[in-house]
Amino acid sequence: MIRARRSRIVATIGPASSSPEMIVTLAKAGADVFRLNFSHGAHETHAAVYKAIREAEKVVGRPLGVLADLQGPKLRVGKFADGPVMLKAGQAFRFDSDPTPGDETRVHLPHPEILTAMRPGATLLLDDGKLRMTVTDAGPGYANTTVVNGGKLSERKGVAVPDVVIPMSPLTAKDREDLAFALRLGVDWIALSFVQAPEDMAELRRIVEGRAAVLAKIEKPQALKVLGPILDLCDGVMVARGDLGVEMAPEEVPVAQKVILRAARERGIPVIVATQMLESMTSSPTPTRAEASDVANAVYEGADAVMLSAESAAGDYPEESVSMMNRIIERVERDPRWPELMQAEQDHDDDNDADVLVVAAAGAAKAGSTKCLVAFTTTGATARRLSRERPLQPVLALSPEINAVRRLTLVWGVEPRVSAQPDSLEVVTTNASSKALELGLVAPGERLLVVAGTPFGAPGAANLLRLAHAPAPARRR
Repeated sequence: MIRARRSRIVATIGPASSSPEMIVTLAKAGADVFRLNFSHGAHETHAAVYKAIREAEKVVGRPLGVLADLQGPKLRVGKFADGPVMLKAGQAFRFDSDPTPGDETRVHLPHPEILTAMRPGATLLLDDGKLRMTVTDAGPGYANTTVVNGGKLSERKGVAVPDVVIPMSPLTAKDREDLAFALRLGVDWIALSFVQAPEDMAELRRIVEGRAAVLAKIEKPQALKVLGPILDLCDGVMVARGDLGVEMAPEEVPVAQKVILRAARERGIPVIVATQMLESMTSSPTPTRAEASDVANAVYEGADAVMLSAESAAGDYPEESVSMMNRIIERVERDPRWPELMQAEQDHDDDNDADVLVVAAAGAAKAGSTKCLVAFTTTGATARRLSRERPLQPVLALSPEINAVRRLTLVWGVEPRVSAQPDSLEVVTTNASSKALELGLVAPGERLLVVAGTPFGAPGAANLLRLAHAPAPARRR
């Protein structure tokens, strides 16, 4: 089942989409990767969904990726003695380490890390940014603030600190349990929430030990200040616009999206644009025109994937949401101006032999009537390098490793399939041309370019480029 598009679709699984039948339906509608949101659901539920996804692979005849999204730390205020309080602009309000229920003058903040990091002039945002406060004074166990934007504050509402690095790991005790479980399941990607610094990704990599690809969710302004070093430790990245939009001004989020996307494309790692892409389809069978444009703009920018959250997890129209996203992507990629606009976002140096070879393959494909590029890869690295060039021909990635194949489901323009490890150049050529012909990526006699590495079967950089032709039908005697 070959998709007529290059950008991929990530669909979040939830109550509206967790049945085996619906998972197959979403895969047929165009979902490439399924997101398991560990902020919700028991391990038993996620295990059942994972099993259903693997069964759906057999039905649709192509690999499906599974992304486990860890919840991350949830920072919340404590309780109030007499229910919600109304805070007015200009009034003083105190956060402290005293567990006594609060009132209209103070509240317990059960996160000593925040109080330790507070300094005069810092901003605190509460209840998804509805309330804003500025710190006037801070010390051991307290922070005095002035209310800038007031409103009703209830107990257990979220707290965000946009301009301060909080000295805490994004991996909570719950996250560590969820991570161990997800790795036992065999998920393909692990997404880390609320990344602030490169050390956060380094910690995740140490725990994962290569058992899954790791992805940073960029949803804090602090991460943007050290974006390059964070991405250097990532296999992928997500532009998590929901929480990013809480801690940044709305007009800054589109700029941040473009910065993250360009930095990811420069490194050749997949980038997902997420949150509220077709939000109205949670309760409507059609999106707003602005939402359709939002998805389209991500495709024009060359994003590897766009993601559905509540639309597929809890909405009334999960199948229609995936189908609509699929239609928007296909329509953009038929636009004659799309290649030029997408390539305008490309900005990277070719600094090693493998990059030079891949660039040569992409250039050769442009110069002639090449219909397909084929990458033989053990880890998936060669296919990702080809994808970074954004060739307009499909990239068929062949690997003997099912884990590598499933991780490539998130990568732009790549059709990954399991294939036996070749042991000679002739086998490479024969396998590449016959598989491309079988999948309909080439017609008999059409040209394809094969990229591989020798010695065969040893992980390493691509060092071989070969021109081949799909076999013509055997003549009848």
